[in-house]
Amino acid sequence: MASTDHASPPNAPRADSRLTASVLADNPSGMTLEGTNTYLVGDPDADSVVLVDPGPVEGAELHLDNVLAAAAGRRVELILVTHHHGDHTGAVDLFAERTGAPVRGGSPLWCRSAAPLVPGERIPAAGVVLTAWHTPGHTSDSFSFALPDDGAAGSVLTGDTVLGRGTTVIDHPDGTLADYLDSLETLISLGDATVLPAHGPVLPSIAQVGAMYREHRRQRLDQVRAALEGLDPAERGAATADDLARRLLPAVYPEIEERLRPAALMSLGAQMAFLAGER
Repeated sequence: MASTDHASPPNAPRADSRLTASVLADNPSGMTLEGTNTYLVGDPDADSVVLVDPGPVEGAELHLDNVLAAAAGRRVELILVTHHHGDHTGAVDLFAERTGAPVRGGSPLWCRSAAPLVPGERIPAAGVVLTAWHTPGHTSDSFSFALPDDGAAGSVLTGDTVLGRGTTVIDHPDGTLADYLDSLETLISLGDATVLPAHGPVLPSIAQVGAMYREHRRQRLDQVRAALEGLDPAERGAATADDLARRLLPAVYPEIEERLRPAALMSLGAQMAFLAGER
């Protein structure tokens, strides 16, 4: 795949592993970090590539030009989306129209001329085989794509289920913490596969990163339990779930930035539902 050095412009292709490269979309924010990574996947000798996560609608034309330049004349055989959020799917129709490639995702809403993904499905394309793992939790339709032949331990494109920096928001109620913890176990079972996230840098060993994520979630649950126990029982019983989340937020996320409060409230709602025994 294409390579870059530290002097390269920010939207130049970056070689992430033997079978992948990425191009960064120009949509940096507190939620997307530097922006959304669109991955090009394929054997270096193949005449085609698979694209993963076209990115947002904003700046989509230029981003597609950058992605096609990174493909260096190779045909786009297939487009995959990890989940439905707009910073991943906003450019789907533009990418599909200009490349002629089918689009597949976990939800039929984001499929174009192709069927939705099937959990555990093996997808042969561009000289490689990707395994589509259903990894819900961040959203209900989240998928990760494993490349077992990508280096000694393989690699896995994790979408937003595991990020290159920070932790993942549970988009409650569509996403649930119970599903997310199950998905972490699925990813941890892939061992030392390289982590190729949709946001942030590449990381080594999904097993190690997944274990850190799992421990972080356990610590957050302990904080929520303690915060709930500190409330007056009558006050706790009369409050709605949204009211409780707002009251608990300062105790569980004491240094949260104002712009990240909505995301923290979603994750806090997911934690409370988990403790209440909801899926």
